[in-house]
Amino acid sequence: MKLGLFCDYYNQARLEIPIERIQLAERLGFDSVWTAEAYGSDAVTPLAFISAHTKRIRLGTAVAQVAGRPPAMCAMQMATVDAMAGGGRAIIGLGLSGPQIVEGWYGQPWGRPYYRLRDYASIVRKVLQRKGPVTHEGREIQLPYRGPGALGIGKPLKSILHTNPDIPIWLATGGETNTRLAAEIADGWLPMGYRPGMQEIYRPWLEAGFAKAGGRAPRDFEIQAQTQVLITDDVQGTLDAMKPLTAMYVGGMGHKDINFHKDAMARMGFPEAAQRIQELFLAGRREEAVQAVPDEYLDEGAMLGTPERIREKWKAWEGCGATGLTLHTRQPEAMELLAELAGALDA
Repeated sequence: MKLGLFCDYYNQARLEIPIERIQLAERLGFDSVWTAEAYGSDAVTPLAFISAHTKRIRLGTAVAQVAGRPPAMCAMQMATVDAMAGGGRAIIGLGLSGPQIVEGWYGQPWGRPYYRLRDYASIVRKVLQRKGPVTHEGREIQLPYRGPGALGIGKPLKSILHTNPDIPIWLATGGETNTRLAAEIADGWLPMGYRPGMQEIYRPWLEAGFAKAGGRAPRDFEIQAQTQVLITDDVQGTLDAMKPLTAMYVGGMGHKDINFHKDAMARMGFPEAAQRIQELFLAGRREEAVQAVPDEYLDEGAMLGTPERIREKWKAWEGCGATGLTLHTRQPEAMELLAELAGALDA
């Protein structure tokens, strides 16, 4: 299993790229480093900085929000990063975010997210491949633009930059419809809420997407799960420290009727807890919402504890069906342990 490192700068008041940690990951044989964005710092700019301080590690967005930039600009930005990094290093991870951010922060319509994601990924690929001036007749996005305010003189164009046409496009999804879409049109998948034991839920969705794509081989499709890793003698204290953020995401990161984090918790086998957390959080009873987060939910999705406990939990992750695992950790010793377990230095 390939290892990735998540850069958790995106939710901080001041931007600090953990470049020494990233360089350690590269020395340990990690395959990838991942950036994110919400409504502060963006996901693409830091990759350019990281590329200047690394030599080999792949550079991915997990995710670039599709409402944040037109698809042509997304292709331009990531093609530029890939070129500056020497080529063959960028991964374009795309995600929808949620309607509160899409409409409240970016001022874009939520619309029909399935078709928007399909159109967006298609246009990005067309820009990269440079097979001709880019046109697209999608249900959500059209090029040239012909909607309200258009003059009607838009001209199809082809990228001036001779881009790497094979920059992979990965989709971040959780529900059935968009997970099928990822298997159909993308090169990889950033699953929301993937953990050991869940491959049986996702397998038929992925197989349906592969079949719609003409029977593509699953071996050509990358699946990048993620987990938190912390070496500690106090597992319970660590779980308790994780609960406030989980309660905030499950209870309040999204509308009452559209919360993908709540949906993910339900898919993982905790629907009653997810519903209760949301009810308490939205009622302003936030401490009770924190206490309602089950220990089992957090522990099953993380690798916490002594090195011996983490070694035991690694066995489940190693056989979970993912091709890669992104680590959320700030501990060099945790990175070294996982590199040993994954055989990263031998790859």
